[in-house]
Amino acid sequence: MKKISLLLAGLCLCGIIFAQNVKQKNPQEAIRKYWFVMLIKGPNRNQDSTTGAAIQTEHLNNIRHLYQEGIIKVAGPFDENDQWQGLFIFDCSTKEEVENYLQTDKAVTSGRLRYQIQGWYTSPTGSFKPGKPKVKI
Repeated sequence: MKKISLLLAGLCLCGIIFAQNVKQKNPQEAIRKYWFVMLIKGPNRNQDSTTGAAIQTEHLNNIRHLYQEGIIKVAGPFDENDQWQGLFIFDCSTKEEVENYLQTDKAVTSGRLRYQIQGWYTSPTGSFKPGKPKVKI
C-alpha cells in the first residue's frame, strides 16, 4: 500500500512539473476560456425597412468597436438558417461581462436578436491572442 501511495504521489508531482514546464516554455499553448454567443432570431422582427437597416448599421458598428477593443475575437452571420442568425466569440472574464457587452448591441436591445452564451476553450493564438488587433476593420 505504501508503494502505491508513493507511486501515485510521484506521478502527481511529475504531472505538476510537466505542466509548469509547458507553461514556462510556451505560454501560448495554454488553453483559455472564451465565450461563444449564438445569435438567434428575436421576437421583435417586424420593424419597417428603414428602421431595420438603421438597427443593422448600429449592430455592425458595435461589432467593429468591440473587435477594435479586443473584446470580440470572431463575429459573423450564418447562411440560410431559420433561427440561427450569427455568432460571436468574446474574450471576457465572466458571462456577466459578455451579457453587459451584448446590451450595447442595438439588434439585441431592439429584440431583433436574442442570444445564448456558452463557455468555450481554445489556445490563445492567432485570432485569439489577448489584446487589441493590429489590423483595423
